[in-house]
Amino acid sequence: MSQIIIINKEPVELYKILKFEGLVGTGGEAKIVIDEGLVKVNGAVETRRRNKIKDGFVIEFNGETYTVKLQQ
Repeated sequence: MSQIIIINKEPVELYKILKFEGLVGTGGEAKIVIDEGLVKVNGAVETRRRNKIKDGFVIEFNGETYTVKLQQ
């Protein structure tokens, strides 16, 4: 089951989503897990820290799946 991450603007950089959603402790930690290939976006390993995440994107991290939704 996918969890929902609500954003109020798009795009949002990948590392910021991990940080602000509390999936990692700090922005630095977010950058490390991305650099190490531990995050997938739309089914593919994503190593771009500043990848622009938009409505409908699916992020996989730490055994969990998150669907990004833009709040209207």
